[in-house]
Amino acid sequence: MAAVNDPQSPVGGSCRLYLVTPPEIEIRRFGSTLESALDGGDIACVQLRLKNCSDDAVLAAADTLIPIARSRDVTFLINDRPDLARSAGADGVHIGQEDASYEEARAVIGDDGVVGMTCHNSRHLAMIAGEKGADYIAFGAFFPTKTKDPKSRADLDLIRWWSHLMTVQCVAIGGISLDNAAPVIAAGADFIAVSAGVWDHADGPREAVRRFNRLIAETRLEDPIV
Repeated sequence: MAAVNDPQSPVGGSCRLYLVTPPEIEIRRFGSTLESALDGGDIACVQLRLKNCSDDAVLAAADTLIPIARSRDVTFLINDRPDLARSAGADGVHIGQEDASYEEARAVIGDDGVVGMTCHNSRHLAMIAGEKGADYIAFGAFFPTKTKDPKSRADLDLIRWWSHLMTVQCVAIGGISLDNAAPVIAAGADFIAVSAGVWDHADGPREAVRRFNRLIAETRLEDPIV
């Protein structure tokens, strides 16, 4: 994900935090919440993921949130919709296997934008996405999640395999929290995607981000596979 901040300069090991918005937000209130989260520490990316919302609602949310992310040098992506990402002036798009194809997304976003792809638990889909030019691939779900009904469950061997053999960066997603993130980080994920683990944290999003960054810094990467 070369266009997502500077992934070659992570905090601690080789992993960084990738925030996914709640599926429903009140725009003005969430703007303050996002500011608080981003002030908690290093964050590579924010993905706007609003389901069952009109295009106008997604664009209105992006109009409020993109300047907040940009002011802190955080990449901003929109889920599913390359057309809305381009209209909103986002940095790129995250697409699933049932959304626009990689080729369609790249044509809309352009060569300088970010196109990330969900690959579930499939090595085959991930290799195809990487060969086509995806900026990152996402594996998951690693743990049960309330954000969505996952189509697959992924295991840590998938991250280990990918991180030791491939150069395209990978995002681990699905139910990741402070309680279970350490093994995912140690396995070699370039990014951990977190939603409820930040927004619903008992001490607030800023403290959650601070603790995630501390966990990343303190977690030792596994020895390379030989």
